[in-house]
Amino acid sequence: MFDKSKTIAMACDHAGYQLKEYLKEELITRGYHIRDFGTDSEESVDYPDYIHPLANSIQEGFIELGIIMCGSGNGVSITANKHTKVRAAMAWNTELASLGRKHNDANVLALSARFIAKEYAMEIVEAFLKADFEGGRHQRRVDKISEF
Repeated sequence: MFDKSKTIAMACDHAGYQLKEYLKEELITRGYHIRDFGTDSEESVDYPDYIHPLANSIQEGFIELGIIMCGSGNGVSITANKHTKVRAAMAWNTELASLGRKHNDANVLALSARFIAKEYAMEIVEAFLKADFEGGRHQRRVDKISEF
């Protein structure tokens, strides 16, 4: 049976390829299933070509959580957040990753492949995956994100 809660969508551009591959292997060893939206090499590509399909899969409810990365993390985050049911949080430390889930109900984690060591990136991913949305006053705020 397909378990959405244990499936993580991943996508990146060429700058994030090595980090994606590292995180993917680490997550698989921890029992997660990975839906890899690419890219599949370090050859130069345009990140929206990979981020939009990932964001669509979350928007449509096929997958609950995603991890995206590019050189800075900015481009992939901006692209993912164009989708109304996607809340991508860019994090460069564990606290930001955790707060993105707890306070903003983030369902996508955006990482900077050029500025975060891969081992620490895995700690950030773990903090993101372990955190749960707190709801309460935060729900009211999240509800207002797509209001316009």
